[in-house]
Amino acid sequence: MNVKQAYYMSMEYLQGRALLNAIGNLQLSGPYAEALKKLGHNLEDVANQEPDAALGNGGLGRLASCFLDSLATLNYPAWGYGLRYKYGLFKQVITKDGQEEVAESWLEMGNPWEILRNDVSYPVRFYGEVISGPNGSKQWIGGENILAVAYDVPIPGYKTRTTINLRLWTTKVSPEGFDLHAFNTGDHVKAHAAMKNAEKICYILYPGDESIEGKTLRLKQQYTLCSASLQDIIARFEKRSGKTVNWDTLPDKVVVQMNDTHPTLCIPELIRILMDVKGLSWEEAWDITKRTVAYTNHTVLPEALEKWSLMLLQDLLPRHVEIIRMIDEEFIHEIISEHGAHDLDLLHEKLRNMRILENIELPNSVIELLNNTKVVPAIDPVGEIDVDDDDIMAIEGKKEEDDGGNEVGEEDGGDPVGEDTENKIQKTFKVDPKQPMMVRMANLCVVGGFSVNGVAEIHSEIVKEEVFNAFYKFWPEKFQNKTNGVTPRRWIRFCNPNLSKIITKWIGTEDWVTDLEKLAILRQFADNENLLLEWMDAKRRNKIKVASFLLEKTGYVVSPDAMFDVQVKRIHEYKRQLLNILGIVYRYKKMKELSAEERKQRFVPRVCIFGGKAFSTYVQAKRIVKFITDVGDTINHDPEIGDLLKVVFVPDYNVSVAETLIPGSELSQHISTGGMEASGTSNMKFAMNGCLLIGTLDGANVEIREEVGEENFFLFGARAQEIAGLRKERAEGKFVPDPRFEEVKAYVRSGVFGPYNYDDLMGSLEGNEGYGRADYFLVGKDFPSYLECQEEVDKAYRDQKRWTRMSILNTAGSYKFSSDRTISEYARDIWRIEPVALA
Repeated sequence: MNVKQAYYMSMEYLQGRALLNAIGNLQLSGPYAEALKKLGHNLEDVANQEPDAALGNGGLGRLASCFLDSLATLNYPAWGYGLRYKYGLFKQVITKDGQEEVAESWLEMGNPWEILRNDVSYPVRFYGEVISGPNGSKQWIGGENILAVAYDVPIPGYKTRTTINLRLWTTKVSPEGFDLHAFNTGDHVKAHAAMKNAEKICYILYPGDESIEGKTLRLKQQYTLCSASLQDIIARFEKRSGKTVNWDTLPDKVVVQMNDTHPTLCIPELIRILMDVKGLSWEEAWDITKRTVAYTNHTVLPEALEKWSLMLLQDLLPRHVEIIRMIDEEFIHEIISEHGAHDLDLLHEKLRNMRILENIELPNSVIELLNNTKVVPAIDPVGEIDVDDDDIMAIEGKKEEDDGGNEVGEEDGGDPVGEDTENKIQKTFKVDPKQPMMVRMANLCVVGGFSVNGVAEIHSEIVKEEVFNAFYKFWPEKFQNKTNGVTPRRWIRFCNPNLSKIITKWIGTEDWVTDLEKLAILRQFADNENLLLEWMDAKRRNKIKVASFLLEKTGYVVSPDAMFDVQVKRIHEYKRQLLNILGIVYRYKKMKELSAEERKQRFVPRVCIFGGKAFSTYVQAKRIVKFITDVGDTINHDPEIGDLLKVVFVPDYNVSVAETLIPGSELSQHISTGGMEASGTSNMKFAMNGCLLIGTLDGANVEIREEVGEENFFLFGARAQEIAGLRKERAEGKFVPDPRFEEVKAYVRSGVFGPYNYDDLMGSLEGNEGYGRADYFLVGKDFPSYLECQEEVDKAYRDQKRWTRMSILNTAGSYKFSSDRTISEYARDIWRIEPVALA
């Protein structure tokens, strides 16, 4: 139909199993189960044979998959693009030494949900050189050439004929890449070298990047995704355009959404294709790109705002570095035209925050411009820039004195445009030879994209006020919020049939599955005795299923009468699994100090469930996994404690594990350091399934608490705006730890949880400064309020009627967090695409 289409570009898709989702979306669950029964099979048993597609790691990938489901369900013309990782991230195995990693085997038996498209392949180049042609044209030649081949994964919508596509790329070389001569002379390794070099690009997600080889491989992955996808998008655009292609209409037909900074190379790659392959001018290509590409930011962590070595990029992608330098130069001129060049210190500060290239000399055209600029307020060549009185005052003050106390331009009687200005420019914009030259990918995304969005209200404010504040002041119209959501099909309708039936019965329709706002109807029944009883019964049945699952996966027997308290997510210090387990250790210590009778009186029985992968090179995160398993091993074998407290680490957490755990959870922990979690989406899944949340005022927790009601959310901890001050206080040695915090650390060090030396882990919570020290994530600061909040949890749980009412109100208030709502907002505000329903 040649309508505008959206293309979602993501390094991760955490799809989960496809069978139940597919037959559910096709409204075939009953007939399919019946057909299997006639063949002597049970649907659940068959579904459990399917491995999870190992294409993602955490929330970033799961969000992308939820978005695809909503795009299909809402009939939007859109595709996803990603890479087909042969061995995934890794399969997590828990041993006595903690986490161990082995390769995923999800493709071992083949994948029936994909279609190999040998007819869809594109060349991808690395290394080589750039040569100049006539009329200033450029050509990138030589180097290493591979082929990206497409695998298509159909994504069916719910109750619609629309099925969109997730196109995944795998890498190989053409048969000419096999060195037959080397093979026949016995050098078999050399014969296969080019093939293995190409294939390894899609071996694993996020290969370790400590080595130069690892960094190179990651960049190759990112570029392969961008290059193959854009070549495909442009081929589709040309095919739909017919005989005459008007490139200026590309942004009217195509929008590319970059999911975080991994696909940043889309920007220079689109320019390269338009200029070097399609023959457009720099001005045309840059203008089209700026109207085609949009960027979603997912993090405030500095290490996750990608930077790449200019030298590495120059070596691997020489043409792209030329283009990035052109973008950087153009952008510097744009900054100067906006702010003037009269105040070099102000300009230096702007460029320090906003330049794409870091610690790299200014382009010659900029130096020339600065040398010809008098130290007076700047005048726009087209018209005067509006300057308010405060700015004029600041300029006047600046003119009066330079560092030496002389009037600017009068030192030694010099000319303000002469040698002193040149020296000042060199001094102000000096490159530090000891520091690496870097390319800041997030800055490139902001400069090259027409839209920048955060993924929760608080996160989007932090993006505007802190992470990209200078850009926000420069382009306020670019920035917006799109609070994340999750698909209610997979995350309640299919994974929690017990609760879904109750919701449908009390609401009076199943339309809530695609119109989640109808969940709010449950509020009027929150005190109904019959609903309370049905709700409690559904939760108990789900808990029995979880208990059976835990026995199968870990060998631990847990009581479904205990509260099921769950924290499942990537293991990271900012997510503070350490705070959770230290709280459990404190609880255990207090239990041990009481008699059996006193214990039962004071403590609500709990099963504390953890799950999540620590990145293979993240030492501290792996220590936390080891600590959790050691604590569990001790507590679970303590006959004095029995069913009062259990600690279970579920190995190899993935989508299928989540689909079992979440419906049976009663308390879920979302306890990141304030201001550090962009959004979170598991918090939405838990709330949707009637699980109560304990958490900080961070990410989407803020909005969940608003929607479900403050009294139905257990809040603790420092607020985002307090964090910087608290870290400063710590650095100045003013922090006084709570005695309970000191007590719990000493208890850990006493060896009660085994012989492993936890000094490095406990040491990270001590001291006032230094790498890996000084409790950067404020575990000690929030520990007392966390313990007190957990006492409130116990108190609420003892009153099961009150707890169940809170559970109902969590489900009723979760309607905002449907990915259908999120995708509708992206489509309306960013992509400007319309639904296209198939007849």
